[in-house]
Amino acid sequence: MNAARGLGPIKAVIFDMDGLLLDTEGIYTEVTQIIAQRYGRTFDWSIKQNIIGRGAADLARYVVEALDLPITAQEFLVIREPLLRERFPHAQAMPGARELVEHLKASGIPIAVGTSSSSQSFAQKTALHGEWFALFDTIVTADDPEVGAAKPAPDIFLVAARRLGVEPRDCLVFEDSPFGVTAAKAAGMTVIAVPDAAMVDEKYVHADGILRSLKAFQPDRES
Repeated sequence: MNAARGLGPIKAVIFDMDGLLLDTEGIYTEVTQIIAQRYGRTFDWSIKQNIIGRGAADLARYVVEALDLPITAQEFLVIREPLLRERFPHAQAMPGARELVEHLKASGIPIAVGTSSSSQSFAQKTALHGEWFALFDTIVTADDPEVGAAKPAPDIFLVAARRLGVEPRDCLVFEDSPFGVTAAKAAGMTVIAVPDAAMVDEKYVHADGILRSLKAFQPDRES
């Protein structure tokens, strides 16, 4: 298949999950706002835009410092966990996500998920979506024993490519975050950014293309 006009042939596709396949970013925002309010702080887009796609530990350090919270990054994660666990099972699919995954699977294209989520939160988030997530050939989470570092390091995507049996240069990645795009480019892959509606294109100058929805992606059905 051709990734998109102007991009070369692609042998496998790797998807980020949060904010790309599943609409979980709103859950993260709500929970972080709850914690911030407990300490009289305000969590808004000025901070949110800088943490999308970060691994949990890195995200926690940034939020605690940016909001000047009187807790450690580890304490933030402990407080956050039950709030997220309560909400994740209700996460909905992003527009066009299931349809694209099903199309690629039916076309015989190897597909994977490469996510900064832990295996535990992955299970919670996909509670309503087991049927189509079962279509993926492999799932790589941040706590996978073969992953050394979370995004923006390339590890997650490199592990996914290796398990798919495809060279990194032959992989297309869909990502919603600038950190994820950085990780995929560091892995030597082609990347299409599908940003949050509030994110400006300028944050994705390192991507090979930008779409505003997975519904807009048109794979070459003749190859």
